[in-house]
Formats: sequence, C-alpha cells, structure tokens
Amino acid sequence: MTSHFKTDKGRPISLLGYGAMRLPTVDGGHANGWVKDGYSTSNIDQELMNRQVKYLLEHGVNYFDTSPAYCRGESEERLGTALRASGYDRKDYVLATKLSNFAPQQQTLDGCKAMFGQSLKFLRTDYVDNYLLHSVGMGGWEAFENRFLKNGAADWCRSLRDQGRIRKLGFSYHGDRKAFDWCMEHHDRYHWDFCQIQMNYVDWLHASEMGPGWNLDAKYLYDTLTAKGIPVVIMEPLLGGRLARYNWALAQELKPLAPADSLAKWAFRFCGSHPNVMTVLSGMTRMSDIEENCVTFSPLKPCSPAEFAALERAAQALLKLNTIPCNDCKYCMPCPYGLDIPALLTFRNLLATSQTALSAQEKLALYRKTVPEELRRADHCTGCRRCVPHCPQGIDIPKALKDIDALIEEAKNEIH
Repeated sequence: MTSHFKTDKGRPISLLGYGAMRLPTVDGGHANGWVKDGYSTSNIDQELMNRQVKYLLEHGVNYFDTSPAYCRGESEERLGTALRASGYDRKDYVLATKLSNFAPQQQTLDGCKAMFGQSLKFLRTDYVDNYLLHSVGMGGWEAFENRFLKNGAADWCRSLRDQGRIRKLGFSYHGDRKAFDWCMEHHDRYHWDFCQIQMNYVDWLHASEMGPGWNLDAKYLYDTLTAKGIPVVIMEPLLGGRLARYNWALAQELKPLAPADSLAKWAFRFCGSHPNVMTVLSGMTRMSDIEENCVTFSPLKPCSPAEFAALERAAQALLKLNTIPCNDCKYCMPCPYGLDIPALLTFRNLLATSQTALSAQEKLALYRKTVPEELRRADHCTGCRRCVPHCPQGIDIPKALKDIDALIEEAKNEIH
C-alpha cells in the first residue's frame, strides 16, 4: 500500500489516496449536482462518508485530498468531520487542500488568506500537510498571472511553508504549457515539493489527441518533474471512470491477460508502476470501490513490459471511438438551468463505446436511463456557456449538448 515517499515526520505515504470530489450522496446523485426541487442545502451522506474514511484509514490509506471548490464548497468540511469521527490522530494522515481562487473576488491576497483560514477551520486543523495552487494553467496564462503572480499569492504560499502552517507546497496542473514551464523555470525559487497531474494510460502518450484545451502528455509532465526531483501525485487515473466502465475496446486487449481483473485495476496498476509517483488519487464514491481498490494496492503489482504494451494498445483503441473527453469532475455543475451535464456527456460516450450500433428505440431507452428527468436533458440547454470556462478539458459543452439533442430528435423521427 505504501509508496516510496514519506511525510515530514517520516511516516510512509500510502500509494492509494482518497480524492474528496465525488462524495457519496443520500439520493445516489452527484454532490455537485442540481436536485429535484432546486438547490438543496446538502445531499451528501455524512454517515456513509464517515464509515468510508475510517475503513480507508484502517486499511492503510492515509492521503486525503480536497479543495474549497469541491462539492459546492462542502468537501473540506465534510472531510474534516469524517476524519475527526474516525478516532485517528492528526499525525496519522496527510491532508492536502488547495488555493482554489477561481472567482475574481477570491483573487486578492486578502481573499486568498481568507480561503486558507476557512480551509483550516473546515478541516479542523492548524496546519495543512500538502497545499496546492489549484489548476495551474486552466484558463490560460492570464488566469495564472491573476490568480497567483500579480497578487503575490504564490510567494505568500511559500511563506506559509516557512512558517510551518503548510508542510509542503505544490500545484495541480491543467492545460496551458506556458504556466507549467514557468513553474519549472522557477523551481529554484519555490522548491515545489510535489505536483499533481492528470495521468493514466491514455493521457500518457495521447493527451494532445483528446481534443482542444486538453493536457500535455502525461509522460512529458512526469519525465520533466522526475528530472527536477519533484514527486508526482496522480489525478484522474481512471479518466473520470471511463477506464473503469466496461468497454469492449479496452476489454479485448486486457481481459485475455488477466480475465479476473477489473478494468479499473489495470488503470491503477499502470499509474502505480511509476517510481516517482507519491500517491494515486481515486474519487471513491461506493464502498465496493474502496474495498476493491484497497485490495489492488495491497500490494500493487507493477506492470510488466508486455502489460504496458497491452495498455498502450487499449489506449489507441479507445481513441478510435470518438468519445467526448469528459472526466466527470463536475466542475461544470450545477447548471443554472438544471441540466445534468455529466450524465448527458456520459450518454454520448456510452453510444460511442457500444460494440454494436443501437436502434432508435435502444438509443431513446438508454437516454431515459442515463438522464431520467426530462428537465435535465439536452433540449433544455440555452447556450448560455456559463459551464465552458469551468471545464478543465476545454470541452465546448453547449455544442456537445446541441449535437446530443439532434441525435435524440433523429432517433424520435426515425420511430415516427
């Protein structure tokens, strides 16, 4: 379960980490979502989350990652409550959170300081183990300058480390190469203790093929960080679940090698096989996922050269399916008009990954199953584009929804 890395107190860090973005809910929906009667106060299942966090700690998982921006602002407080309820001491786990100053009013230095103070309060702690500049590169160079440089926030974060209020300073990266290169060029100033990147066996060599606004290839990022001596934290090891759901294109390459292994296990093994990885984050919503992942990492079996080759063939097979590069992060949610954007994009990807062409009736049945409420479907998109700037993958969401609506109308016309 443990990685090659340790905390500043010398305790091993678990190779499997918990990402508190996809928290369990009482209604089975998603924690960033729109609920039936408008915006609810909360639909997060705190009791279940408490049990999950305690189970993880009992099974050796001690890295917990959150953000002020996750789950409509609830993630930090919910995680702090769960960790307190676990009965474990503060020294028993590594707590990572972020300077998620996306809104203009949060980008003053006073706004950044207030966000950090609130994080400490919600997480019930007086220090943060790993603090990140959140989503460096998302929105381009100008956004990076405004969020972290012109306001002095990056230097202030460095001072937090000097004061011991944070133990390690890093950043998570999305998209803009100039921002990543700037961080590398200024490593001598900031001495980045770690970097969080999107890494999986598809993004390893093919990120640039996934669509406009996507990431740099993970291999480039990993190799550059490794050369600088900067440990890597992995996000999106399953591509938002796309590498875990059954997919014939992936299965035909991987199942013959290990018929009993899940597709998720293959993806985790790929990530954990790289020695400069500190921890692999997983947004584990269901208890069954937590149990399976703990087994996968206890201990993790590194991939052989033949298995790496099979994973590359699986990546190439997935790329041929013409899917929408949605990672189900739900940053686009909640939609002001009630659409379930992630579910709609999931429906489109289910069509793309179907081994056989679906009839019009089958398409409509899948649509109703994936997006059960009519008001949350694609025909209600107004094209307001409020979701677009929030997408780390640069998806033109209104265009994708318009295409989905046209596809559904075509299926209806085919029947009638």
